[in-house]
Amino acid sequence: MTLEPLRRRFVETGLPSSAVERWFDRMLRDGMALTLAGGYQPFPTVAESALRVIGGAHIGDDEVDYILGGLGSLPAQPDAEPAMRLLADAGLPMVCLTNGASEATAAFLDRTGLNRFVDRVISVAEVRMWKPGLAVYQHALSRIGRSGDDVALVAVHAFDCHGAHAAGLTTGWAARLEKHYPKIFTAADVIGADLVDVVTGLIALPDRRAAADDR
Repeated sequence: MTLEPLRRRFVETGLPSSAVERWFDRMLRDGMALTLAGGYQPFPTVAESALRVIGGAHIGDDEVDYILGGLGSLPAQPDAEPAMRLLADAGLPMVCLTNGASEATAAFLDRTGLNRFVDRVISVAEVRMWKPGLAVYQHALSRIGRSGDDVALVAVHAFDCHGAHAAGLTTGWAARLEKHYPKIFTAADVIGADLVDVVTGLIALPDRRAAADDR
């Protein structure tokens, strides 16, 4: 999904346009920090906490509710549907592995029509750990009854590919968000400009594998 429609809500509540990226990065950081410390909080709680930190004294309860309320109407990225259609045409099953709540992700898939491609939604809430914790990917493999060498993870975050690779998965990284793949992370098996490029590359690999699509 794209966070771009949230930018208007940030600005309308008096926050700078750039606060969207600051909030999202803070949310991911805090979720990972909880995992490293052996704790866990669900996506909505961490999202609200990060927003209150970024907003500071500029926002109150009404503004927080207004901004986060926009999460329920976010559209899909334009490359998602064609990429998933390519996988479906190739006979490859898809699941979603999300840091969010399974209900929210399922609602997003239903709203955007992408549910027709997805067999299952798996949330990190099931193991109470945020990605890229190794147990998240191991749990996902257990849920779908596959070994790591039979599954590929497609993501726009390099840290996600790094974690999935550690669990033995093939990985595909789309550059449209981060632009640069850090050398500190294990290189993805396939790198492309967008999800369509990545999926095309994965399908062309000698051993085609099931796709776990990150949302």
